[in-house]
Amino acid sequence: MGKRDERIDAYIDKSADFARPILQHLRELVHKACPQTEETMKWSFPHFDYKGMMCSMASFKQHCAFGFWKASLMPDSEKILARGSEAMGQLGQIKSLADLPPDDVLLAYIKEAARLNEENIKLAPRTQTSEKKELSVPDYVSDALKQNQKASATFENFSYSNKKEYRRMDNGSQKRRNQKQASGDGD
Repeated sequence: MGKRDERIDAYIDKSADFARPILQHLRELVHKACPQTEETMKWSFPHFDYKGMMCSMASFKQHCAFGFWKASLMPDSEKILARGSEAMGQLGQIKSLADLPPDDVLLAYIKEAARLNEENIKLAPRTQTSEKKELSVPDYVSDALKQNQKASATFENFSYSNKKEYRRMDNGSQKRRNQKQASGDGD
């Protein structure tokens, strides 16, 4: 027999009125399809585990989401996994029970997710590239960094994502400078 988690009861109770019946229905379907399911909270939303992570659900201000951990390995004969491009999970934005696929379809997909875990079928590992990503830096930034060793050392120690964020912020500043110059307000 599976295990229910009172934190999921609390999560559902705190969700918006429209979300409660959706979340409760999804929860019941997961337990019906895989009675050995164990509930838990991960990343602050409900997950259903059976010999590993199987599926999860979440509630937002105006929609719910439901997704399968190994969706990329699952056959999708009913084409329900492709709906999720505008929301977390694979079922798209779920705003009412009517937005869910039929119960028999969802039950089959949940059973397939359980089968993948039962057979210990793993997702392919993410490939990590050993080559360092290069990020272009404007000449005026390079020139300024060459003149200030401390700033240069700090910038070089930034992670790629920090440098990218810095570059994104700088692009906004450069755009405003260009707009000022074009309007005659520059200098």
